[in-house]
Amino acid sequence: MDSKTEINRKISVAPMMDCTDRHDRFFLRLMSKNVMLYTEMVATKSAIHGDRKKILSFSKEEKPLALQVGGSNKGELAEVAKIAEDMGYDEININLGCPSKKVQKNKFGACLMKEPELVAECIDSMVNACKIPVTAKTRIGFDDVENFDYLNNFIRQMRDAGAKTFILHARKAMLSGLSPKQNLNIPKLNYNMVYKIKKENPNLEIIINGGITKVSEIKDHLNHCDGVMIGRSIYQNPYSLVEIEKEIFNIDNSPTREQVVQKLLEYLDKEVKEGTKVNHIMRHTVGLYHGQVGSKEWKRYLSDNMMARDSDFQKAKHIMTIVQNNEKANQTSQ
Repeated sequence: MDSKTEINRKISVAPMMDCTDRHDRFFLRLMSKNVMLYTEMVATKSAIHGDRKKILSFSKEEKPLALQVGGSNKGELAEVAKIAEDMGYDEININLGCPSKKVQKNKFGACLMKEPELVAECIDSMVNACKIPVTAKTRIGFDDVENFDYLNNFIRQMRDAGAKTFILHARKAMLSGLSPKQNLNIPKLNYNMVYKIKKENPNLEIIINGGITKVSEIKDHLNHCDGVMIGRSIYQNPYSLVEIEKEIFNIDNSPTREQVVQKLLEYLDKEVKEGTKVNHIMRHTVGLYHGQVGSKEWKRYLSDNMMARDSDFQKAKHIMTIVQNNEKANQTSQ
């Protein structure tokens, strides 16, 4: 394991189901070397008994990288923490925020906010099983509970069990009556509660998440919290990572979209030869030209052609040619 990878959680990209797989993470890393990346949530039983290479493998270019795990069996969570460490992950994060019915049925995600003692036991077993940081991502409340003292006590129990970093989605989770998608929009954001948690717990690393889309908003939040996690807006507009690199990390030599495409072409070449389908990679690039000249044509071309003859690498080259032509058109029009 490369234990020297430095973790900087100032900006991170949220774990998103069906989005932040290894191909998406490689793609995002082409635009930002500094943000912290997270896997999709992996259930403990999948990590332990599933096809580990398929489910957990990643490329060194994706680091620093955290594995997010879902579960409530402390023995299984400890086992996955050790697996994560052995595979070279830089952090393991427990999901305490997902409100979906399927997740609740398996007793993980946001429903665990109701059982702080169980969560503390789980974190304790994870901390004792590995040397990498054990972190938690949670909501600020659930159902009728949006209470500072409850949240503060919950976090302190996890702290006492050995966790030092907490990612707080600044919305409560509605465990019934709302879909997971509605749970990302309908419960009201309460950033002040997250700020207050940080103020009351200055020695803990508190990262804020939820509804953050602009660099100006990131800068405002960083006045109150240690870090900012962004989800959907990065997936919809991945090239915005370049602005984050410049404005937050003071990196000026970020790649153009065309340079991103060139690197992705090399990755595609290698992956397709190993049996990866073109659309498994290219679906993550739909937003690459977000807000740019030719964006609609790019999306349409992807939609029409991504699924056609996946095994034919020439199709990927045609797709890339369209991207590069778009890039040149943009530069000419500026």
